[in-house]
Amino acid sequence: MGAAEAKAAILANKTALGIEFGSTRIKAVLVDDKNQPIASGAHEWENRYENGVWTYSLNDIWTGIQDCYQDMAKDVKAKYDVELESVGAFGVSAMMHGYMPFDINAFYEVSLNLQMNHNHY
Repeated sequence: MGAAEAKAAILANKTALGIEFGSTRIKAVLVDDKNQPIASGAHEWENRYENGVWTYSLNDIWTGIQDCYQDMAKDVKAKYDVELESVGAFGVSAMMHGYMPFDINAFYEVSLNLQMNHNHY
């Protein structure tokens, strides 16, 4: 897909944004309606040992996703000279060795627990 077709897909919301929380980076990839990558962004992060567990803080999560998205939106602007205002679909994937427990009101209950910890909840 050429730049003109990618720009048209962006403007028509014929895109999907995928965000992946990896162990060392948060990655964002925007794909067109043929699942071809057309823009991407990333944010480096690292877990830390706090209170006897390896974790990422809630602030790390929010700061990281915002930075990652901004990086991807800058890529869209640089490649297609258009501001990304919306996407057609959105998905999130998280690392296979961690989880983020939320309560019934979607409040974050504890720090992200990583599989490398030996005290599974």
